[in-house]
Amino acid sequence: MIYDNGRNEYENFIVTEDKFDKRFLGKCEAIMALGNGYMGIRSSTEERYIGEVRDTFVAGTFNKFHESEVTELPNVADVIGLDIYIDGERLNLEQAKIKDYDRSLNLKTGELTRTVVYETTNGNELKIVFNRFVSLADKHIIGQKITILPNVKDVNISIKTGINGQVTNSGVQHFSEGEKRLYENKYLQLVETTTQSQINFVINTVHDFKINNKEIEPDSFIFMDRRKIGNSYDISVKKNEELCIEKISNIHTSRDKENEEYNLDELKKVSYEELKELSSKGYNGLLIRSISEWDKIWEKHDIKISSNDDFDQLTIRFAIYHLTIMTPAHDNRMNIGAKGLTGEGYKGHTFWDTEIFILPYFIYSDPYIARSLIEYRYNTLPGAHKKAEENGYTGAMFPWESAWLEDGEVTPVWGGADIVTGKSTKIWSGFIEQHISADVAFATWQYYQITNDEDFMDKYGYELFMDIAIFWSSRLEYNKETGEYNINDVIGPDEYKEHVNNNAFTNYMAYWSIKTAMGYYKKLKEQKPSVYSRLNKKLKLEEAYQSWCDKVGKIYLPKPNEDSIIPQDDEYLKKEIIDLTKYKNQENVGEIFKDYNLEQVNKIQVSKQADIMALFYLLENLFSKEVKVANYNYYEPKTLHDSSLSLSTHCVLANDLGDNDKAYNLFRRASRIDLGENMRTSDHGIHAASIGGIWQCVVNGFGGVRMLDGILRIEPNLPEDWTDISFPIYWHGDRLMVKITKVGLEIENVTRVNKQIVFMNKGKNYILEDKICILN
Repeated sequence: MIYDNGRNEYENFIVTEDKFDKRFLGKCEAIMALGNGYMGIRSSTEERYIGEVRDTFVAGTFNKFHESEVTELPNVADVIGLDIYIDGERLNLEQAKIKDYDRSLNLKTGELTRTVVYETTNGNELKIVFNRFVSLADKHIIGQKITILPNVKDVNISIKTGINGQVTNSGVQHFSEGEKRLYENKYLQLVETTTQSQINFVINTVHDFKINNKEIEPDSFIFMDRRKIGNSYDISVKKNEELCIEKISNIHTSRDKENEEYNLDELKKVSYEELKELSSKGYNGLLIRSISEWDKIWEKHDIKISSNDDFDQLTIRFAIYHLTIMTPAHDNRMNIGAKGLTGEGYKGHTFWDTEIFILPYFIYSDPYIARSLIEYRYNTLPGAHKKAEENGYTGAMFPWESAWLEDGEVTPVWGGADIVTGKSTKIWSGFIEQHISADVAFATWQYYQITNDEDFMDKYGYELFMDIAIFWSSRLEYNKETGEYNINDVIGPDEYKEHVNNNAFTNYMAYWSIKTAMGYYKKLKEQKPSVYSRLNKKLKLEEAYQSWCDKVGKIYLPKPNEDSIIPQDDEYLKKEIIDLTKYKNQENVGEIFKDYNLEQVNKIQVSKQADIMALFYLLENLFSKEVKVANYNYYEPKTLHDSSLSLSTHCVLANDLGDNDKAYNLFRRASRIDLGENMRTSDHGIHAASIGGIWQCVVNGFGGVRMLDGILRIEPNLPEDWTDISFPIYWHGDRLMVKITKVGLEIENVTRVNKQIVFMNKGKNYILEDKICILN
């Protein structure tokens, strides 16, 4: 992997693979994936190889293959793959004599380019350039261009291309076959329907050919096969002539929001006509339209870092690129999967990753999208109520893994192998990892405090808070011996500790959720009688409020012991301590499971990821610096960071606690989870939460931006290797530009919606009107 190929306007915008190696196809398929939030396509090569994963996903189109399995995003028919034959010899880079190779993703334009110069067995040399993009301007459009130049002698070229519905999700076929058709001897169309959710997909594609920029009509022959339609083309190309093949495709579904009054025949017609119109603009015309939208993204969101290592600048742009292509900003019925739209990992399901690790980026950078993502949780309330009822509780018990609105809990029951028993390991998270409801409450609160969006709260936010507090009140278990309420048999953020009692993160967040809901209850009753009346009728708020008053003061909240250590749960500090050096220095996550099974790991003082640390990050005002330092020093050496969520949290906290070098080291490690030298870490898709965490490292950590009890605090602490950084944030509807240098802080209010903005720096309040500078 090469990270410094960008020049001029593309400096620190290019990610490059400079050598073809079939063993590591997954790396570039994932990190160079293309998308626009509506759909995502792994960047598999046009030609096919054993071990590749050819995935195309459309957000929100979940299907369940069988009652014994859980719903997942289905792999849509492939429009990218094609076979190229040069004088009868199939392009295969495993066997070819490659003279030059380069595959690059341009983060600035969203275009993937692959250049291959190779020698055929009969001594010809060809240069083939593959270009591809998923349009940010036209959400259904995929553009593809292949340019072939024979350098030594004339060639006969055969192309076999079309729409291939024979793809699967790791062997599972989610579609029944529909109509296949060729229009005007040019436009191909395939219809397929998900087997259980009955979502119709209509895929269209068209090809155009030029030699030396002059249009040609090559000999062609249509073929149809099971779940497949395409054309074969035969073209003769002379030495030094340039053959250009353009392939424009689109994908539409019956789940698209614009298809509320749905008719399949109409969708087939509309999608075909759209392709006919837009393909007339050609690859370059459509690419220009897409780039213009990418320009808006970078104008709005770009973060500029002056570092001794340009990789830091590339890293934050890589994060912004993927945050853009993974997010279904067009539809509040959808959310972000743990792998975005870049792989089959976690089946496209939504976790707490969105609320805690990804949403802060959008709250501070694009509040409109942030609101849509939280509205998704409101729209899934029926599934949350269903889960609560099934578990004997009331209120909103949000699924650990969430998919379509009414699906409810979709966490698989069984996972990987137990090395001791030889059986599948049971995945308990869907049953007892319950802090997700508090995470949704926290995200709702954070959004409101930063945006001041009262309309959102009236329509969605207050109800979410009340419903979640009702759940927590029903979840509490009274301990007669202590006179306290406990939360027993849970999994906290640290998933290496199952069936624990009084996980500190869970207990504190449940307490905070109820206390905050109580404050909102009083506000509604006093200031918003119509909202109060509506919610009281719907949720029986008066009864709920009395329950909160009776219980909230008796919730057991683990306190620091004589060494200032807060027990992660009732038993953690009693467990065996072993030498974890081997696993702290591991090259791949999960090395501990080569020596222990999960039951054994449960008995050791070892953590998968931030747990107490996550509590300090979210509710930092509740704990002293002394307690934070003591717990950081105790728990971090026992944390393997086997979850990609962990490094960014520890980075921000290390920065808060004054360990700047450690914070920067953790940031660099987080940056390399997907971008780094390990060529297998991203095989199942990029790590969406880690991508969001990288932004938090930069803005919330080194940039020092934090919302504390409704107050904006900006208290930066730059790494030694950075000389300055500038970034935008939104606060209460205003766009602020923040610039930080070694000598001070400069903030400008660009939009001036508010005449004054109060913020805090080093314990002192400042008033921002137009621009303010604060020297260190």
